[in-house]
Amino acid sequence: MGKSPKRPNLRLFNFFIEEKTFLLVIITGFVLAGASTAYNWSIAMWIGFVFAAYAAVANDSIQTIGTFIESNSDKKWWMLWLFIGTIFLVTVGYSWFTYDGDVTYQRLLKPDGSSPYPHPEEFSFFQIIAPLVLLILTRLRMPVSTTFLLLSVFSASSSGITSVVIKSWTGYLLAFVLSFLIWYLGYNLIRKHFSSRKFNKSWTVVQWLVSGSLWSVWIMQDAANISVFLPRQLSLQQFVIFALTIFIGLGLLFYFRGDKIQQIVSEKARISDVRAATLIDFSYVILLIYKLFISTVPMSTTWIFLGIIGGREIAISIARNKIGTKHKKTALGLTLRDFGSAMLGLFISVALAAGANPAIRQDLLDLWP
Repeated sequence: MGKSPKRPNLRLFNFFIEEKTFLLVIITGFVLAGASTAYNWSIAMWIGFVFAAYAAVANDSIQTIGTFIESNSDKKWWMLWLFIGTIFLVTVGYSWFTYDGDVTYQRLLKPDGSSPYPHPEEFSFFQIIAPLVLLILTRLRMPVSTTFLLLSVFSASSSGITSVVIKSWTGYLLAFVLSFLIWYLGYNLIRKHFSSRKFNKSWTVVQWLVSGSLWSVWIMQDAANISVFLPRQLSLQQFVIFALTIFIGLGLLFYFRGDKIQQIVSEKARISDVRAATLIDFSYVILLIYKLFISTVPMSTTWIFLGIIGGREIAISIARNKIGTKHKKTALGLTLRDFGSAMLGLFISVALAAGANPAIRQDLLDLWP
């Protein structure tokens, strides 16, 4: 008998079938981006904002509310949504009222009225598709930097990008070292007290307070990534549209429990333990507060989060008294993969910025030998 013919590789076909709705949304988005930038400035602005609102919140869920979602999987989704959503409304509402219509805590608008990321007189195709690219990378489970990808296409010059990169990279290094020291030096103590699956209910209260604080500080940093499409000072009507759009987007995020990007958190060691999640979020919020008050230069909070998670994974793999190197290689592989994804996002954001802004394109050409 002859050999039976090989079955065709259906992996790519299955991908298109499974993701047909998502792919249809992306294709429609690209068509809307092209049409709106060609014919109507105002429509392009709002289309870009809607894309950015969902893309930024969906991608950044892993770093701010990912551990919150994972460790509260037993809670109803709408309870988590109302808690996080209310904090969002209060945080951006305070900035809007205090800074005369600016919802970014002066990340995009300086006290003298200038902006390193000026609101464009006309939107380019590259600016509108930037959040669509972020959505694609999110669907592929890549924790890329929303700040790099969205703000870079609005930067007035390459210096606006480099300042964000430097602040973010130093933040990653600081987060990695701090997290490594906490989990390596405190591993035995943490293991002793966290070994039991049972824990005092007060831990849940503490975790909600820490997670709420983290979420609020994150908004102070990253609201700029979403509102960069809108005027630097919002009218009351524009603010209501801005706030409600993101509030509803958060509802969808919690309904789907973080969607695919949530797996980045779920695969890490014992993140579902509310005590471990609280410790991670506490170190994260301390670093964000520190970076928040150093300067008003925007920063990639994704890099801070990846530094904390990476330092923790490496520290635990070294501190464990396990024979062999398999678990160490796994931790190193996860850390390098996440770092590589963030670097890929940086390269893509620079490419988009060059396509959207002639000044940046010229700056990059001048650097070429």
